[in-house]
Amino acid sequence: MSLLSLSNVTIRYGRLTAVRNVSLSMEEGEILFVTGPNGAGKSSLLRAIAGVTPPAGGRIDLAGNDITGRAPEDIARLGLSMVPEGREVFGSLTVEENLLLGTGMHARERNWRSRAASELELIYDAFPILKERRHGQAGLLSGGQQQMLVIGRALMTNPRLIAIDEPSLGLAPNIIDQVYDRLIALRAQHALSLLIVEQSSTRAMMVGGRMILMRGGEVLLDGDARAMGQSEALQAAYFGYGDH
Repeated sequence: MSLLSLSNVTIRYGRLTAVRNVSLSMEEGEILFVTGPNGAGKSSLLRAIAGVTPPAGGRIDLAGNDITGRAPEDIARLGLSMVPEGREVFGSLTVEENLLLGTGMHARERNWRSRAASELELIYDAFPILKERRHGQAGLLSGGQQQMLVIGRALMTNPRLIAIDEPSLGLAPNIIDQVYDRLIALRAQHALSLLIVEQSSTRAMMVGGRMILMRGGEVLLDGDARAMGQSEALQAAYFGYGDH
């Protein structure tokens, strides 16, 4: 059974169809990149999977559960964590307070403090800079550090699948390398599956795994990321060569 499965998913904003009859599946432990030009429907697809944007048609299943149109918090409890585009840290709160928001725990819950401390230690092991800055305001972190923070916050729910929207956005190449190095290490340590939206296919080719290319709200290509990166069909699909 696939960890994630989409069948004929369509997403509309009023009269605009952003995603049209997309079907795909993702296996446990897989890295799946979603790439394509601006307006391809990549982020809309991620938001529908996370429950932020209800699809206009089709079905989405996560770990054998129909999550079509369900609330984001319900989907999160089934094992999906979303890292949105633009990072969305709470700048006036401390780094540690931001991380604790990701647990979904409340002080009234039994053993919440010890459980939260255990999760925090895992995050601080993965991102030592966050431990160093844990009492500082999150808004004072650099862009790369904020990206590490939101990834850490997503990990606080102990997810099976992390969906990340444009993790490279606005970051210098060496910082992007660091972010991806940590992501790949975390995947191995925590048996994670990664669903990553990247506008450029270059990062997918560097990291490896599987890649789908979207254009005009449809999936045009699906295959091994490194093999697709060397294919003329990738550029043709990305830029629409041969369209009539």
